[in-house]
Amino acid sequence: MFPNVLISYSKTKNQYIQLKQKKIMQLVKFFDSLSMKDVALVGGKNASLGEMICATKVPVPYGFAITSEAYKYFIKYNKLSSEIRKILKNTNVKKVTQLKKSGKAIRSLIENGKFPDDLEKLILKSFDKLKSDKVAVRSSATAEDLPDASFAGQQESYLNISKDNLLLHVKKCFASLFTDRAISYREDKKFDHFKVYLSVGIQQLIKSDVSGVMFTLEPDSGHRSFVFINGSWGLGDYIVQGKTNPDKFIVHKDTLTLISKKLGRKERMEIRTKKGVKGISVPKNLQKKFVLNDKEVLQLVKYGLAIEKHYKRPMDIEWCKASGKLWIVQSRPVTVNVKKSEYVEYQVSTGKIIAKGSSIGRSVAQGKVCVIKNIKEMKKFKKGQILVTKQTDPDWEPLMKLASGIITEVGGTTSHCAIVSRELGIPAIVGVDNATHVLKNNQKITLDCTNEIGNILSGSIKFSKRVHDVSKVQKTNTKILVNIGNPDLAFDLSQMPVDGVGLARQEFIISSYIGEHPLKMIKEHREKEYIEKLAEGIAKICSAFYSRKVVVRLSDFKTDEYRSLIGGEKYEPIESNPMIGWRGSSRYIDKEYEDAFKLECSALRRVFYDMKLTNLVIMVPFCRTISEAVCVVNLLKKFGLGNIPRYVMAEIPSNIILEHEFSKYFSGFSIGSNDLTQLTLGIDRNNEKLAKEFDERNEAVKVLISTLIKNAHKDGKTVSICGEAPSNYPEFVAFLVKNKIDAISVEHDSIIKTKLLVAKIEKK
Repeated sequence: MFPNVLISYSKTKNQYIQLKQKKIMQLVKFFDSLSMKDVALVGGKNASLGEMICATKVPVPYGFAITSEAYKYFIKYNKLSSEIRKILKNTNVKKVTQLKKSGKAIRSLIENGKFPDDLEKLILKSFDKLKSDKVAVRSSATAEDLPDASFAGQQESYLNISKDNLLLHVKKCFASLFTDRAISYREDKKFDHFKVYLSVGIQQLIKSDVSGVMFTLEPDSGHRSFVFINGSWGLGDYIVQGKTNPDKFIVHKDTLTLISKKLGRKERMEIRTKKGVKGISVPKNLQKKFVLNDKEVLQLVKYGLAIEKHYKRPMDIEWCKASGKLWIVQSRPVTVNVKKSEYVEYQVSTGKIIAKGSSIGRSVAQGKVCVIKNIKEMKKFKKGQILVTKQTDPDWEPLMKLASGIITEVGGTTSHCAIVSRELGIPAIVGVDNATHVLKNNQKITLDCTNEIGNILSGSIKFSKRVHDVSKVQKTNTKILVNIGNPDLAFDLSQMPVDGVGLARQEFIISSYIGEHPLKMIKEHREKEYIEKLAEGIAKICSAFYSRKVVVRLSDFKTDEYRSLIGGEKYEPIESNPMIGWRGSSRYIDKEYEDAFKLECSALRRVFYDMKLTNLVIMVPFCRTISEAVCVVNLLKKFGLGNIPRYVMAEIPSNIILEHEFSKYFSGFSIGSNDLTQLTLGIDRNNEKLAKEFDERNEAVKVLISTLIKNAHKDGKTVSICGEAPSNYPEFVAFLVKNKIDAISVEHDSIIKTKLLVAKIEKK
C-alpha cells in the first residue's frame, strides 16, 4: 500500500506491522520534530517553521506537516502519475493556452482523488491535537525557498480552514503543485516535474489584526544594513498578492534606529468569516493610522535579526499581530540581491512624467503599453510590451516573464509583483494610482526605476547604462568621497567603492521632502513635521554609509531659491545678485531666520543623538568672517550641536587667507571650487557672457588651494574638495593629489574614473 516499501512474504505479521507503523510516522510530522535537514520530506517552508521553533526563540504558531511521502502515497493510491505524465508530454508550456488547459486538467485529477483511509484518519487525528478550531493550510514544495530559486507563490495556501473542509484544502494544495505558473517556473529553472513533491503545513491560525512581510535587507538595493518591513490591516494574503498598498518601515541594524516610515493607503483588507475569508474596505480612520507603533517595529526587527543570525543569510519573513502579540508565520531565504559585486549606473534624460509609484529594481524599461485588466485577456499580450494591470498574483507569472516592464495600481515593495519582478530582473513600478486608465494600449513609455520613486515617462526617453565591477577597484591613499543630494540614492551609492560622503546637500531634502519655506511652517505650528522630514532624509544618507563619515552641509539656499519654496515670497527679499547675498552663515545668525535655523539644528540633533548616527559631520557654508564663525558656532552650541564634529566650506578667499583663525573653530575644510573660483576671479558663475573665463584651473585658484592644504595640515586639520573641478578635469585631480589633499568628493557618475585616476597617480 505504501510507496517504496517492499515486504517479502517471509516476513512475520509483526514485522509487517512495524514497517507499516514506521512508514505511517513519515506521513505526518509535527513542527517541533523538524529542521532544515527535512526539506526533502516536508519542503522548505515547513522545514523552516520547524527549524525556527527548535533553534530560535521567535514566536511561531504550532502545527504539523503532511509530508511529501503522504503526497506520493496519495498520487500512487489514485494511480495519477501516468496520466499527469501523458498530459505534460503533450503540452508546450511556452504556449499560454496549452499550459492553461493542461494545468487545469492535472489539478482536476488530483482534486477529484480520494485519501487512503489510514492517511485521512492520521491527518484528522493530528488536527485534533492542535486544539484549534481554524488553521492555515500552506503548501510547501521540496524545491521551494531555495537560496537561488524562491518559487514564491507557486503553490496555494488557504486561511481560516475548519476540520470539516480540511481534507478538501489539502487536496487543493497537492493540486497546486501543477498550477500554470508552477509548471512554467519549473521548466524555466530546469526542475524535473516528477522530482518535486508537495508537503502541506497545517498551522494554528493566528487571528491577526495586522499582517506583513519583513526582509532583513533593503530589497531593491540589496543593502544588508537594513531591515525592511511592510504591514497592512487584516490577514496576510493581500500584502503578498499585492492587493493593498501597505505601510513601510526601514530600520538600521547597527543602531536599531527606525530610519523611515511611510503611511500606506491600505484601502482593502482580508478578514475571517464563518465561511472562510473575504475582502472588505478598510475604515477611513484605520487607513490613516500606522499598523505598528515604533516599539512593535523594533521588536519585529529583533525577531528578524535572530532568524537571519541563525540562517547566516538575508531572510524574507512573513509576520502577523494578534491581540497585541507579534508572530512569525514563515521564513525563506532572500533569492535576489544577496551579493552586490557590481554597480549599474543609469543616466536617464528628462521627459514628461505621466505617473509615479514605487520602484522595483534599479534599472530602466521601455516599450508599448498593454493594459490587461483580467488574466483571461492574456492572449492579447505580446513579448516585450509593458504590462499594466491592477495587481498580479502567481497566475500572472507566465505573462510577467514576457514583459519588458510591469506597472500595477496597487501593491507594495514586498508584494508578489515586486518579488517576482526582482527575481526575473524586470523593472516594475507598483502602487501607481489609476494606471489602467491613465495609460493607453500601444502608448510608448519609459519606466525610470533608478530611484526609490519610479517615474513613468512619455515616449522612449534616451538613457545610458554603465556597469562597474566594484570588487576590482583599488584602494587609494587619497580618500574618494561622493556628493549626494537625493537620499533615495544613498542605499545604492553607499555600496560603491567610496570612503564616505563629502557633501550631503540639505537643500535637496528640503525642496523634495518638504517643499515649503520653514518660516511659513513655523507660523502654521508645523515645526515637528519639518524636523521629522528633514531628519529622515539626513538619516537615510548617514545610515546607508554608516560608519563612514557623512558631511552634511547646512542649508545653502540663495534668496531666489528660498523664494521658490511654497510661501517663500513672503519671507525672502529680492536680491540683484543672490550668489553673494543673504546665504550661508549670515542667514543663520540673522534674527529674522534664527527660528528656522533652530529647526534645522533640531533635525541634525535627532539624527546624531536620538538615531545614534554618530558618523554625521556638520559643515558650515559661506562663512565670510571670523565673527560669523564665532556666532555660528555659538548658535550650534545653543541648539545642542556643540559636540558634533564640524567643517567649514573653503569657498571664499578669506577662509584661506585666515585659515589659522578659522581652524580654531572647525576641524576640517572642504573646498567649494565653484564659489572659490567665482570670488577669486570676480566672475558671477551664472553670467553666460563670462562663462569662457570661468575656470577652476586658473593659477590664482590653484595657489589658494595649495596654500590651504599646506597650512591646514600644519594646524592638524583635514582638507577635502567637493566642487565640480575634479569630475571635469583629470589634470586637476593630479594637482590635488600632488598637493596631498586628504579627500576628493565627486558626483556619483565620476566615482570609478576618479578612483582609477587617483590610484594611477599615486603609483607614480
